[in-house]
This record gives sequence, C-alpha cells and structure tokens, in this order.
Amino acid sequence: MIALPDTLCDLNGELLPLSQAKVSVLDRGFIFGDGVYEAIPVYGRRLFRFDDHMARLSRNLDKLRIPAPMGRDAWLARARRLIAEQAADDQFLYLQVTRGVAMRDHVMPVGVEPTVFMMSNPMKPVPGDLRHQGVACVSARDVRWERGDLKCTSLLGNVLARQISADVGAAETILFRDGAHGGPWLTEGASSNVWIVHEGALLGPLMNEHVLEGIRVGVLRELCEELGIAFNLRPISEADVRAADEILLSSSGKEVLAVTRLDGDLVGHGAMRGKPGPVYGRLYEAYQGAKREQSI
Repeated sequence: MIALPDTLCDLNGELLPLSQAKVSVLDRGFIFGDGVYEAIPVYGRRLFRFDDHMARLSRNLDKLRIPAPMGRDAWLARARRLIAEQAADDQFLYLQVTRGVAMRDHVMPVGVEPTVFMMSNPMKPVPGDLRHQGVACVSARDVRWERGDLKCTSLLGNVLARQISADVGAAETILFRDGAHGGPWLTEGASSNVWIVHEGALLGPLMNEHVLEGIRVGVLRELCEELGIAFNLRPISEADVRAADEILLSSSGKEVLAVTRLDGDLVGHGAMRGKPGPVYGRLYEAYQGAKREQSI
C-alpha cells in the first residue's frame, strides 16, 4: 500500500489529513467518474490565472449540469486557507467537484449535494536538463471519446494514452484523430496542449469538442501578442507536426516545454534540429514574467 502524506486537504469544507479523507462508495465520482476538476499552479503561495480556472470550472459544471457548490470568492477563500497550511511556497492545487452521493442510476439525480474535494501538493518543476535539452514524445491515434473539451474526472482514455509514452520513457503522447475532412489531425497530448512553430508563427489546433482548451492557450495568445509572434488556431495535420520547425507542449505543470524528438526522429531543421528553438525560448522567458504578474 502506498503511504499517503499527512498534509491537510479540504473535503466538503472540512480540513483534515489526506489519509483520513473518505467519500461514499456511492459517490457518482467513484461510480461513474461523474465530476469535473481543475489543477491550478501556485507560485509563492499565489494562484496563477485563478479567474480563468474558475471560468472553465463553471463552464464544465454547466455542461454536466452539476450545480455550482459555491461562488468565486468562496473558492478563493477555501483555496487560500488550504495553501496556507502547506509547507511549500510553490504548489499545485487540485480541486474536484462530483455530482454527489446517490443510488446507482445512469439518470442524473435531482437535489443531490455535490462533493467538493481540494488538495495541494508541492510543485514539481521540470528539471533544468530537460528545459535545456527538450523532451522526447511519441505519437498515437486519439481513440478517446468525442468530448475532449470537458475537463472531467473520467480520464481513463488519457491514462491509457499517457501510459504509451511512459512505457518507452517519453514525456508525452501526442494524439492524432481522423476526421470528416481526412486527417490524421493533431488534437492534443494525453495531459498537455500541443503546438507547432512554422516560419516563426505559433500554431495550435482548433479548440473544438476533441480538444481541452487549456488555460495556457489564453496565456500563450497574450504572450505572442506581446512578443510580436504570430498566433493562429487552425487544423494541423500529422504531416505539419512532423515537418515543424519546433514542437511545444503546454500545461499547468509543464508550463511551456520544447519537444526535440518525436517517435525517435529529431524535431526541427538545420542548426536547431533536435534542440529547443527560439520561439520556445522567448515564450518560456515571457511565461516566467507572467507567473509573477498574473497570480493572486
């Protein structure tokens, strides 16, 4: 049995050790994966892009027809209370809302109180050597369900996809899906958004039902505008990815990370082949400034 840390968590408003937190086996999060979540970076005990995370949480609760358990200010107060109880200054706050406890039935129950869980763990930054060298990724067909836009707790498809890369020591699995107009088209990574650089422009796939709109989509759009880097969301073919000047990953934990190998092949061209590229370097540095300026 894996030993759980003795850090405090928040379960339905009560602070208690993580090892003592318990939910009913009839909670629909356990039975159906019927819930949503957010994972928010915390830098110097300040929450990064908190309002963006709350807006996405609200959208996903509405899509699943789960009543919002509290408003923005109450979320902020609860989050800050929990963050203050942790030892680390840089943390990773996880919050989850499930539909709540009810007898097992596929039909959504009415009048059930949502279950709210929050925990915060020390931030695990990307090691410096990987920042300098870039990471390896592998590709796979995106065989998950059709609602990748929902940040829900039903993540088995993502778990299976991530394990493909974990099994070969790679950092991420980049997913491609066939569509009505051919393909394969880039969707996202198992736990990241995926970007390419072509002729100095940052390109990402369209934010549709197959792609989770990560908070960093908005962050990178703003940073590109500040830096004078062209930014565009459009269909990206697998051939586009394999011919890219640079490939980047973005997520709350990775921030922005350069991919230098894909399926064993070096990414990029000329002197920068197999190395983190200049657009990555500019965006990463700008992201560090955004962390200081956009946290509350």
